[in-house]
Amino acid sequence: MCISLEVDAALDQLTELDRELEEYRRAADSGNLVPLPGETVEASAMKLGSTSKNVGSAMAQLLTAASQGNENYVGVAARDTANALRVLTEATRGVASTSEDIEVRRQVIDSARDVIDKSTHLLEETKRAMNDPENPENQARLNQVAKAVSSALNNCVNALPGQRDVDNAIRQITDSSQELASTKYPSTDRTFQEIQIEINNAAVNLNQAASDIVTASRGTPKQLAESSREYSSSYSEFIKSGLTMAGLSKDGDTQNQIVGGLKNVSMVSSKLLLAAKSVSADPNAPNTKNLLSQAARAVTESINQLINVCTVSAPGQKECDNALRQIQMMKSMLESANEPVTDLSYFECLDSVMEKSKLLGDSMTGITNHAKKGDLENFCDSVGNFSTSVCGLTEAASQAAYLVGIADGASEPGRPGLVDQSQFARANQAIQMACQNLVNPASSQQQVLSAATVVAKHTSALCNACRLASSKTSNPVAKRHFVQSAKDVANSTANLVKAIKALDQDFTEENRQRCAEAAKPLTDAVDELTTFASSPEFASMPAKISPEARKAQEPIVSAGKAMIDGACHMVTAAKQLAVNPKDPPTYQLYSNHSKSVSEAIKRLVSSIKDCAPGQRECDESIDKLNRSIRDLDQASLAAISQSLQQRTEKSLRGFQEQMIGSAREIHDLCSKVKDSAKAEPENLGHRVTMMASYFGPLSDGAVGAASLIQNSKQQTHILDLTKTVAESALQFMYSCKEGGGNPKAPKHTHDNIDTAADNTMDVVQDLLQSLEEAASQAGVVNSMIEKLTKSITKTDEQVMVREGMSFVEYQSNMVSLAKKIAMTTQEMVGKAGVNPGDLGRLANQLTRDYDVLASNSANAAATSNSQDIANRIRTTVQDLGKSCVELVQDAGKVQGDPHDTYARRDLQDHARSVSEKVAFVLAALQSGSRGTQACINAASAVSGIIADLDTTIMFATAGTLCTEGDDSFASHREDILKTAKALVEETKKLVQGAASDQETLAGAAQQAVKTITKLADVVKLGAASLGSNQPEAQVMIINAVKDVASALSDLISATKNASGKNVSDPAMMTLKESAKVMVTNVTSLLKTVKTVEDEAARGTRALESTIEAIGQEVKSYEAGTLPEKKATAEDLIRLTKPITTATAKAVAAGNSGRQEDVIICANMGRKAIFDLLATCRGTASTAETTEVRQKTIAAGKNCAVVYKDLLEQVSTVVQKPSQEAKQTLAARAHQVAVSVQEIVHCSELIKGTDWVDPEDPTVIAESELLTAAKSIEAAAQKLSQLKPRKKAKEADMSLNFEEQILEAAKSIASATAALVKSASAAQRELVAQGKVRTRKEIGATYHKSQILDDDGQWSEGLISAAKMVAAATHSLCESANAMVQGHATEERLIASAKEVAGSTAHLLVACRVKADPDSVAMKRLQAAGNAVKRATEVLVKAAQQAKQRDEDEDINVAVDSRKVGGIKQELQIQEEMLRKEREWIEAREKLAKFRKQRYKDTGHDSDSSSAF
Repeated sequence: MCISLEVDAALDQLTELDRELEEYRRAADSGNLVPLPGETVEASAMKLGSTSKNVGSAMAQLLTAASQGNENYVGVAARDTANALRVLTEATRGVASTSEDIEVRRQVIDSARDVIDKSTHLLEETKRAMNDPENPENQARLNQVAKAVSSALNNCVNALPGQRDVDNAIRQITDSSQELASTKYPSTDRTFQEIQIEINNAAVNLNQAASDIVTASRGTPKQLAESSREYSSSYSEFIKSGLTMAGLSKDGDTQNQIVGGLKNVSMVSSKLLLAAKSVSADPNAPNTKNLLSQAARAVTESINQLINVCTVSAPGQKECDNALRQIQMMKSMLESANEPVTDLSYFECLDSVMEKSKLLGDSMTGITNHAKKGDLENFCDSVGNFSTSVCGLTEAASQAAYLVGIADGASEPGRPGLVDQSQFARANQAIQMACQNLVNPASSQQQVLSAATVVAKHTSALCNACRLASSKTSNPVAKRHFVQSAKDVANSTANLVKAIKALDQDFTEENRQRCAEAAKPLTDAVDELTTFASSPEFASMPAKISPEARKAQEPIVSAGKAMIDGACHMVTAAKQLAVNPKDPPTYQLYSNHSKSVSEAIKRLVSSIKDCAPGQRECDESIDKLNRSIRDLDQASLAAISQSLQQRTEKSLRGFQEQMIGSAREIHDLCSKVKDSAKAEPENLGHRVTMMASYFGPLSDGAVGAASLIQNSKQQTHILDLTKTVAESALQFMYSCKEGGGNPKAPKHTHDNIDTAADNTMDVVQDLLQSLEEAASQAGVVNSMIEKLTKSITKTDEQVMVREGMSFVEYQSNMVSLAKKIAMTTQEMVGKAGVNPGDLGRLANQLTRDYDVLASNSANAAATSNSQDIANRIRTTVQDLGKSCVELVQDAGKVQGDPHDTYARRDLQDHARSVSEKVAFVLAALQSGSRGTQACINAASAVSGIIADLDTTIMFATAGTLCTEGDDSFASHREDILKTAKALVEETKKLVQGAASDQETLAGAAQQAVKTITKLADVVKLGAASLGSNQPEAQVMIINAVKDVASALSDLISATKNASGKNVSDPAMMTLKESAKVMVTNVTSLLKTVKTVEDEAARGTRALESTIEAIGQEVKSYEAGTLPEKKATAEDLIRLTKPITTATAKAVAAGNSGRQEDVIICANMGRKAIFDLLATCRGTASTAETTEVRQKTIAAGKNCAVVYKDLLEQVSTVVQKPSQEAKQTLAARAHQVAVSVQEIVHCSELIKGTDWVDPEDPTVIAESELLTAAKSIEAAAQKLSQLKPRKKAKEADMSLNFEEQILEAAKSIASATAALVKSASAAQRELVAQGKVRTRKEIGATYHKSQILDDDGQWSEGLISAAKMVAAATHSLCESANAMVQGHATEERLIASAKEVAGSTAHLLVACRVKADPDSVAMKRLQAAGNAVKRATEVLVKAAQQAKQRDEDEDINVAVDSRKVGGIKQELQIQEEMLRKEREWIEAREKLAKFRKQRYKDTGHDSDSSSAF
């Protein structure tokens, strides 16, 4: 019913349009139809021509939807048809009102009414077909009515001014061409020379008329009409002269060649006029102007070919005439350079100009030299080369001018449509002409075969284009129509090919007629497809060249025109030179014109170089960036002087969101600008302009945000970070300007662009991370939601898959990211109740992970073999993104109000939804490739086994790995050997699974995991049976099975990557290498099992195993397959100590030769090297420069290699001891020491000026103190939020607070331990320097009574202060523990906390003895100690407030209303008060006595003090 209503509404609208047209007709007849303001005949005709195409495409979609029975799209297409006809009616009125010819007025209006009438009939038939879809006659009736509509539209366009004249010219050409089929030629009494002159003149006139047609098609309808009539007249004269020439020829072959040439001219003339008609009707149609230029050049070439046959003249004359016509025809190409004429890029145009200019120079020289020598044959070749070079130069100049035009910031480059409509038009025209040749009786057998080739070529291209369009469009009607059209074209082509084969075998008129019948369905199908593909829905957007761009094009265009003019004059002079080469004036004339051509080419080359697109925009962008940097500098100075004016137009949140939005756009544009700077000059200007436009808002937002921040350090930080971004972008712009989009620029230029782009993206990412963290801490989630929404759209983007990447790689990445998202989600649920402040950080992490996941999903979908799997991946990832958006919104709400139970519940529900969606994503990936997914799961399981083995090694090293029973290793040896051999068999199946189906691969991966799990278990049991008294042997055998597990993990990954690939693929070679390593490690395990109980050989076996393991680890390190973990320079320096220790152990083992020492050094060295390599890459990734990064990686590798050499030398010394071998061992140890120093040096370079020694006690103390401060602050904040405790049974309400108290106590204990170490080191240093004397020295000089000075508790210096801190910390821990257990009150905790704060302050005062007050170490300790002191004070204050609340809550006095009872109650309260006062006085006296006694006993505990 709804569809019927929409069609009825369209019919009503058409009835109204018909009534309007009838009124226009009456007004036109009476002379009352006047144009509307701004209407012109040209604009109205153009509007009518373009609208007719829209009507035709809308009708085609309506017909398709009706034939498919798609009710939704029938209604939409009916509405679109009515709307298009409304525009057609308006255009008809405009043409009729602006035309002066009454006949034109009537004809235009009548043809438009005919279109309305036929369209009404079509809608009625559509309605009837939808109401009776089972009627088999529906399709036939619809097709018949659609043809009537198409014919009416053609008649409407043909009624336009100028179009009728073109049609008349086409009809005249067709009529004249019929004379060519006759074997009778006109008779004449003129001579051959006279006819030759006549045909030459006619050729010149026809060529000029063709050039005029090209020019007039862009002008007014009147100009087109005049040029069409002129072309028709010139064509008639040319045909008449050609037939006369054929009649004078007595040679039958010559006559056939002349007639064939005339037919060719006739055919290309029709194409020229049809192309001119299309351009005039719709100048903005894609590629029409190029088709017109190509048609004009085809006319010139046809004329030249005919002249070559007809003309018998002096050598060189006709060649010069042909060259002149070719060059003249190229001039129109430079008139309007707003369409691409080739596929060349800008710098390829420059290269082409340079190359063609050399050829041009050679041909100019050749013309002169060959003319002088009288070598006219080579002279003709040089003239031909000259014209070809000029044509090539003109094409390159036009293309370069077009690229300059679209590169301008004000211009709009063309946008490709769903289909290349020009391709459909070209294919349609080629097929139509080929079918005409097939049915032409004059066509030879060779021409028929050639036509068949053309048909096959273009129909194949059309079918491929339909298939591609069907996959791209989301319109189901269009999708089906393209598929059906492709089938129709393919079937029609197949039938035509059969008919052509029959004609080729038996070249008879009957078979030719069958070809004609078979060609008809093909031409109809191609016509219908071309009409449907011409819909505006599928159209491309033509480029729009701005006036500024026209000016930028002018130098190139003017140079090209000057070159063409000079070339024409030069060819004319060359023509005379060929006749009279010794004539000085002729030679001088030729020389002058050749000089003008050379000057024009120099100008052309210079203009193309100077007008390179993007250079001006780069300069403007550089100026913008410099202005932004200046603004940031001024704001920084104002912030330092505390005079930064506060901005009030936005909030801090608003400025932050402005910065985040701008920074993200800049980050996204970096890669596009980089690509443009390296190979896309036409896009460089647009992209750098767009990128630079975001720096204004970015710097403005930074200044605004800084003005609203109170902390001066934070102000400086955000301004400096933004300035760093701007400076990096400035360097990037300079690199882009230097590259200019030239793909052939020097390598260092492209390297500079890559480096600058990477640096810019890195600093922008740092800025984004800082802003997002600041925003998320404030509960602002808008930017994260925006980023998630943008990431969701990425899943539907068409991406270019990087070479060498396959579905497996993207699948692995997506599995890892999906699991990270699930873990983050669960962590958010946990933090929502404990620490809501962390939700912002987690939401940020979730957003970043999903963004990468979405990008990988687009690539995974593109590389998937199944479209269903690709769609499933897209859908599940999009659903996951929507759930992530809801989760982030909930996180923002919980951050804003942590007590909102509804928000927490929503967060838990949406977290559950995210987990479910993650499971769906994993399921979609698994269905896409079950075998590779099984490999991913297997690799994860093996990683867990390796981690478990690492834990077992720790137990073994600690000497706690032992068995509960009395079994021996021999009882487990057989199980180990049997399981290891089974693993080898599973390994073979796994390798074979890479070339098998996914099911086989999945089974092999799962079985391999089961076997390695069993092997690890039996080896652990065997190691335990060795006993805890042999820890090194235990570690040795567990390391061996760990090597097997690591090799299996690598093998599984290699199998996954090689799955489904060719045998010659590099992934297969990697698989083979991994399989070899696996076998080697299993063999090593078997050897270890056999020798582990042999005390005389197991050391050597451990050494061999370690050497092999280090070698494999180095290979993985070089390949970059080691997992990178985040690490700092301090971490790397810390790991050099185990290397040094292991080196010393290795030297000692070599010297002693004892197997126990050897196995210890092997195990220790293995762990030290493995840890070093794992950390080295992570540390190197934090380096600021590529040079330092590479240097650090190389230093890590070198250290591992030289240590491996050291172990090999140890093996040599142990097996064949000699003095020379031991000397070599010492040299190897020295090499290790040197490599360790290099690692330390690289770490210092990475750390920069902030480098500190990680073993420095002050650094450790600083870190521990700050951690303690944070813990105390968290505890205080939790305490402030608690409700008063009324009863002991409600202790669970404050459980989290009690946990915080314990954690704070632990942190303080760690901090004070570090402080004590620092104090001890300082005391020893002072004693060594003689600044502080020992207790014995003091005792020798003074009496015991003199030891107690004015400040007795500091008589022991740093050590005494450290002891007091330790005692206070111990007291705090006891108080915290007692309070948690309910055995102490807040008062005890407060007192302990105050003691910690006081003793920490005393210790910091004492520490000033260690270093100068201005030293870096002292400042760090002072700041950290103050932080602990402040945090402790906050804890005390919060505890007091909690205590006050408890007291207020607990005091509940019920006043007795009776007089006697009230007096009694008051006396009881006073009695309790006096008792409490007496207890307080006694406690004070007790404290005083305790302190006196403690000071008396100070001299008796010197031993314990000095031993501290």
